[in-house]
Amino acid sequence: MNDDGLYFSTHHSYQVDLDPFEQTPSSRTIPEFVVMESTIILYRCSFVPIVSPPTVVVQPADRRRDHKFTTHLKYLGMSSKKASDITVDDDYQKKHTATDNWWTNFEPCTLPKHIQEVALIQLRENESARNQAISAFRQWILKNADIQNVNTDEKFLLRFLRTKKFSLPMAQQMLLKYLNLRQKFPMYFMGLDCLIPSINELIDSGYMFVSPFRDNHDRRVIIGTARGFDLRKYNNRDLGIVHIITYETLLNDEVNQVVGFTHFGDLYSITPAYITLFTPNEFATLIKWGEQSMPMRHKAIHLLNVPSPIKFAYDYFQSRISPKLSARMKMYNSLSELHESLDKKVLPKEYGGEMPMAEMISLWKKELLANREKLIALDNMRLLSDKNIITRKTKADINHNLVAGFNQLSGSFRKLEVD
Repeated sequence: MNDDGLYFSTHHSYQVDLDPFEQTPSSRTIPEFVVMESTIILYRCSFVPIVSPPTVVVQPADRRRDHKFTTHLKYLGMSSKKASDITVDDDYQKKHTATDNWWTNFEPCTLPKHIQEVALIQLRENESARNQAISAFRQWILKNADIQNVNTDEKFLLRFLRTKKFSLPMAQQMLLKYLNLRQKFPMYFMGLDCLIPSINELIDSGYMFVSPFRDNHDRRVIIGTARGFDLRKYNNRDLGIVHIITYETLLNDEVNQVVGFTHFGDLYSITPAYITLFTPNEFATLIKWGEQSMPMRHKAIHLLNVPSPIKFAYDYFQSRISPKLSARMKMYNSLSELHESLDKKVLPKEYGGEMPMAEMISLWKKELLANREKLIALDNMRLLSDKNIITRKTKADINHNLVAGFNQLSGSFRKLEVD
């Protein structure tokens, strides 16, 4: 649609990225390129929250390709029924039929008012957007033959929707990548049990834990001191499990999903020998895939006492992550310098705070135990095929076909009426 209120229509199908909630809910803009089934419609308009527009189907640009990707995005009028408890078992998805309306049952929002305001401003989230996206996400999971036993609990799905600011196709892709990452590296992502003796010992040592206090932005602070990690006693699986247990536990809290996370790491005891825990290829893949697949909003990373011998590893790490995340990393040479950027109250007493580290760790272990069963249940989920995961290569092919297709468009202009 151009500035005169005209739109162009023609009968072709192409793959595009679709963000159904382009702006804040009070003034959303439908993306300029939206693919309807067998039709491309080019339009722009502002409107209040959607009631029940038609189904949008994103078709693969080339049906001959093995990488087929179909997303069904249906905006429905939602009921206000209280959600039933949804559990993940051996064959959860097959227990529902097309006549069940379980996907339209929603829990009331429990976010504090000021966090709801943050979600609205930063993530374009309100009740209407949230319910519509959850319903569509659940239906997509039910119909997707590439996945099995995926948790359809609201809190779990909202991890991905909030990370991708309620772009449903992007959230779906992140879920597929998340499942793929877990299965490609099961030694780090499966069997997330905080009671494993080596894991319990590492947490007790202060290797990684979470402050019970939130920073000035309401974020939980993930603290890593690397102390207690004896290379002769622990291995790369122990290291990976501690990290993923920490992240998965925090993601069960909806406030954390909205506001994101702050990281603090004291790298004083890190030596070049730590790098031998991973092969170069594995290290590079975990960094790159981790950022793309884990539904976390990393807002600030503070690093203290980075040893000169491992700065090359730090530089390599920065080269593998996105420029946005790289810009959020800061290094400090002293505590006084750190305290200028990170509130002392969130740090252990050993780093200028008020609560001793041992007490913080004890409180954190209680959180881990409270979430233990949920983390173990994640192993029920399966990715049966990765053919629908869009990679850099498949995205380049899609964009090429899209441009080529537009060069051949022919059609007519008509007036678009928008209520």
